[in-house]
Amino acid sequence: MSTAILTGQPVPGSSIENDLRSLGFDVRIASDASDAETQLAQVPGDQRVAVVDARFVGHPHALRLGLTDPRFDLAAVPGAVTARPAGRQALTRAMARENSAGGGTALAVDSLADRIVAALDAEGSAVHRPELGSLVAAVPTDPQGRNEARQAVASVDDEAVRLKSAVKARDGFFTTFCISPYSRYLARWCARRGLTPNQVTTASLLTALIAAGCAATGTRGGFVAAGVLLIASFVLDCTDGQLARYSLQYSTLGAWLDATFDRAKEYAYYAGLALGAARGGDDVWALALGAMVLQTCRHVVDFSFNEANHDATANTSPTAALSDKLDSVGWTVWVRRMIVLPIGERWAMIALLTAATTPRITFYALLAGCAFAAAYTTAGRVLRSVTRKATRTDRAAGALADLADSGPLAQVLAGALRTVAGRLPGAAAPALALLGSLAVVATAALTGFGGPWAALAALAYAVTSALAVARPLKGALDWLVPPLFRAAEYGTVLALAAKAGVNGALPAAFGLVAAVAYHHYDTVYRIRGDAGAPPAWLVRAVGGHEGRTLLVTVLAALLTASQFTVALTVLAVVVALLVLAESIRFWVSAGAPAVHDEGEPA
Repeated sequence: MSTAILTGQPVPGSSIENDLRSLGFDVRIASDASDAETQLAQVPGDQRVAVVDARFVGHPHALRLGLTDPRFDLAAVPGAVTARPAGRQALTRAMARENSAGGGTALAVDSLADRIVAALDAEGSAVHRPELGSLVAAVPTDPQGRNEARQAVASVDDEAVRLKSAVKARDGFFTTFCISPYSRYLARWCARRGLTPNQVTTASLLTALIAAGCAATGTRGGFVAAGVLLIASFVLDCTDGQLARYSLQYSTLGAWLDATFDRAKEYAYYAGLALGAARGGDDVWALALGAMVLQTCRHVVDFSFNEANHDATANTSPTAALSDKLDSVGWTVWVRRMIVLPIGERWAMIALLTAATTPRITFYALLAGCAFAAAYTTAGRVLRSVTRKATRTDRAAGALADLADSGPLAQVLAGALRTVAGRLPGAAAPALALLGSLAVVATAALTGFGGPWAALAALAYAVTSALAVARPLKGALDWLVPPLFRAAEYGTVLALAAKAGVNGALPAAFGLVAAVAYHHYDTVYRIRGDAGAPPAWLVRAVGGHEGRTLLVTVLAALLTASQFTVALTVLAVVVALLVLAESIRFWVSAGAPAVHDEGEPA
């Protein structure tokens, strides 16, 4: 139970007590500032507490935004301030200072809640102030002001604003115009029946898995059902986030589920399509694995670029200025959002092609679309980086190092080669990563299975990757290093499995890449939540990108094709168990951040 302390008796006709109770607060009334301080001390330290001016006039949703959002330790709207347990001490200190300064004077003089917020600002505490837009939140001091505020409240539909704000401000064309116009009402329906975003997220996952199962039947009816269910899963995927924004039900577990289930759904669907094709005599596992590799590398490009630049100083670029100008031309915004093939457009394309064509055609279209989108976005970001005069921070360099996922071998070699790396030119890191990646993937793809050449190339790749990370990744194009490492590792596994030429090799490779990709996505979302990278023991246990690449090439050199398939399967299971166990432990723990991703994932 949360507690709200009303500073004074509500004015006649005020709904403030009922509004607070509807938001889950136990309402207490303080006669003056000293009484408010006493009552604050009596509230258990593990509860949320709010101090609200009894004269408050405003929309219930304004109070909801200001007093119930679980992502912020301290938050305020005019006339009200709240603290979660982590912000409780700061709130108590601010109230004590105000009472000491004001001497416990009558509360009608001004708003104690607003004075507390000013004191919190003065001491440097981070107080979240939600964007209210047309919503009203005011503390009128006279009857005329109160009447004007009540008229302003009556002129704005609180529920309409709440529904509108449940939808992301930036979404893809398909999501904005084909899903959100009705999914927001589904989100409200779920809220009124007590459903949580996590339950809707789980329903979306189950629907997508059923869709994958339908695709795996290999029948036309199964493919049609799979396409319909994939769209249904996407509707639920939009609904869970809208429900979280509608009811402010952000949670630690929800952050983990929302961050990982989209990828699990999409990649499970790829596997279902490949199984369905196999039932019809068509082997498209290489295409399915290629689609997963390309899609994951696209995401790592996005993540790395954003981490490298979001806190860079002097962060200006003529290319970025041009993009800002294009944003003022409405139709160009939608075109640029569509051509990067975001999740809405991509899933709609996959669903339609699944129902109407074959898995092979679906994968061909997916690979072509994602390749074009990857080339477009990467080229634009490279152009921005080379024209941008920016100083990148130690935090950005640390985030890129974590995204690189260097294992023990690369770390030892990096320490030994640090002096050599210091003498290399500024663009050496991405150049070395590109050189090593091309060498190992090309060798695995162009030499015969079972020879030593891929292993030797992987050893050279370990050296070049160590050189690439031997100094802080602060160069203009150093954000390319993590996606190049992803392409090298995943591409090598794909090439060797294809060269093995035995049944089961490519599905086993698909499983291994999926397990490793989960580890990389988990790293991304930990960094986004300011929770740091996965623990060092996990990175050592799963070998790092260079260790896994070397291990897979050595296994290919020493084992027969059938034995190699078994080894890939075992490796996939081991990696999956390790990363899933640690990920679940972290995201379910109380220390994980309560966040909600507002971006449109590619």
